Amino acid sequence: MPELLQLPIPATFDVVSEANAKGPFTRTLLGVVAVDDAWGLILFSFCAAAAAAISGLDGFDAPLATAVWEIGGAIVLGILLGLPAAYLTGYIQPGEPTLSEALGVVFLCGGLAIWLNVSFLITSMVVGVIVVNLARHHSRPFHAIENIDWPFMVLFFVLAGASLELGALKTIGLVAGVYIVARAVGRIAGSWVGGLMCRADRPVQRWMGMALMPQAGVALGMALVASNRMPEFKELLLPVVISSTVFFELAGPVVTRFALHQVGEAAAIPADDSEQASGVD
Repeated sequence: MPELLQLPIPATFDVVSEANAKGPFTRTLLGVVAVDDAWGLILFSFCAAAAAAISGLDGFDAPLATAVWEIGGAIVLGILLGLPAAYLTGYIQPGEPTLSEALGVVFLCGGLAIWLNVSFLITSMVVGVIVVNLARHHSRPFHAIENIDWPFMVLFFVLAGASLELGALKTIGLVAGVYIVARAVGRIAGSWVGGLMCRADRPVQRWMGMALMPQAGVALGMALVASNRMPEFKELLLPVVISSTVFFELAGPVVTRFALHQVGEAAAIPADDSEQASGVD
């Protein structure tokens, strides 16, 4: 699990790392972030298939079967690719090239998923989960990818931003505002109800929702997939998701750090550093 959470997917991990937060609340937060992405992708597949069927798109007359194929096929494909990948990485010795092998698995995963018409997002996540849990002899493939992932992340966000028509923000401003408010309320209320149901500690019930405010690449990825499937909703969908992502990426980390301070798990700034930062000699 620690290696899996080091992937640069959620901004929440960046806040936790920057604040040097440690403790039961932080461990629960990182676990929820990882599980949240998985459940989000699964629910997205069902909702996207249902929306396509309701809108009358060709090939989506059986939304349940389509969603089951996308999710089930992605899980099976992820297992079929993840098991040999986890096993074969054990033969890679220190000093040998691991980047080409790691990228080969990534591209093979994405290509087969698109060819089989299954969710490449879920397939990739399953492959990562299997490799990181079974290939415990080392984590070099993940670290090798970490050294080159930033150009792809930049390109991803640039392309997502290029899909945004600024003029559309004037017409969907109310929709985006309602989405932002509903997401914030849902995070807080859902964490509180979930904490009550599982009898979590009071800090988890009270502050977990606020700590989960950042919204990053997974939401944009799902929005791009949905807009490609249903291009007639692209002008509404992308502006809402992109504008809300910008908002939550600016405000979310601040709220997350505030929640970590409230539960007492964010490391305090050393006195010497704070004096230097304020210019006090």
